[in-house]
Amino acid sequence: MKAIVWHAPGDIRLDDVAEPAIEEPTDAIVKITRTAICGTDLHAVRGSLPGMREGTVLGHEAVGTVEELGSAVRGFRRGDRVVICSTVSCGSCSYCRAGHTAQCDNANPHGPGAGTCFFGGPEPTGPVNGLQAEYARIPWASSTMVRVPDALGDDAALMVSDVLPTGWFGARIAQVSAGDTVAVLGAGIVGQCAIASAKRQGARRVIAVDSVRSRLDVAQSQNAEIVDFTQEDPVTAVHQLTLGIGVDRVIDAVGVDAFRPRSGPAADALPASPETFDAEQAVSAPDASPDGGQWQPGDAPSLALRWAAKMTAKAGSIGIAGVYPQGFDRCPVGVIQQRNLTVQGGNCNHSRHVPHLLEMVTRGTIDPTAFITRRTQPADAIEAYRAFDLREDGWLKTTVPMG
Repeated sequence: MKAIVWHAPGDIRLDDVAEPAIEEPTDAIVKITRTAICGTDLHAVRGSLPGMREGTVLGHEAVGTVEELGSAVRGFRRGDRVVICSTVSCGSCSYCRAGHTAQCDNANPHGPGAGTCFFGGPEPTGPVNGLQAEYARIPWASSTMVRVPDALGDDAALMVSDVLPTGWFGARIAQVSAGDTVAVLGAGIVGQCAIASAKRQGARRVIAVDSVRSRLDVAQSQNAEIVDFTQEDPVTAVHQLTLGIGVDRVIDAVGVDAFRPRSGPAADALPASPETFDAEQAVSAPDASPDGGQWQPGDAPSLALRWAAKMTAKAGSIGIAGVYPQGFDRCPVGVIQQRNLTVQGGNCNHSRHVPHLLEMVTRGTIDPTAFITRRTQPADAIEAYRAFDLREDGWLKTTVPMG
């Protein structure tokens, strides 16, 4: 079958690989009908998600139809149309039963203490081959797959595989509630979903911070107030917009691949020195292999966290939905403590949130298909990766039909 395969930082290919097979009674095989390219995939290609194993199929978002079921999978039938949760969960352990499905005791083959298992990730996550392929093996299928309502198209269901639940989760862990003023750092696809989620969780105002004009335009179309950090310092702007108080909540939808401004007020007011950020980059992306302007890891890995700590009102809260690798240990803890801030990060508990978000999308409460800006064929997927990587205008979310 055809699949997008990681070979090394900066080296991904559309390869012919063996079709997957049932390995455990709890597995299913799904024929993928639609997949997508995500910023987390770019972390792997840029080298800012260390530990990738050569030959791993990329991708953690997909919709498809069930082709084969292991003997222990009883809630599905062959031919069922399903959305695949990006993180794997058994559904039975104490963590899954409590809703912390990303911390499942059984999903990660490295053991209960190994952390989240997700498709297409590095060695510490399993690894489990990803979903940018014609077929995929789904471990713990009874919990990791969710049946798609008949009324929902593939594009809409695909957006509930990862990005919409992650945005929703980011707003939840930021503790968004009725009347809050919320800043969302990063107006990429997860940031857009975080804006939509914060509003539906009660936020009165949302301020979106980014540097890409087309992304800010989409945020503004959601009635978010926008801040372009190439033109103004976002911390100063947020304090001006809130009469010096700061926002109640911040959602970090950027993660480790943050880039620092090179000129203007934000560059003059960086919360850490260029040398500090350079040292952070060496920690976060030790194996990076950029090719000119291509596959460049972020040059200010802690910038979103540092801005978040400074723009949050005293006793406010920060939710970290952006990706940071396990080895990254830079955090502005002094500012956090002095301002009595609450910080929570984590990987989205997809299996907990996907079912009710599918219902919301089916009812029309949220339309995540509005955030899809590109559709490409598998043969063109590598070029789509390259264009998406350059953070160009118009590349917000790309879907790939597989059959």
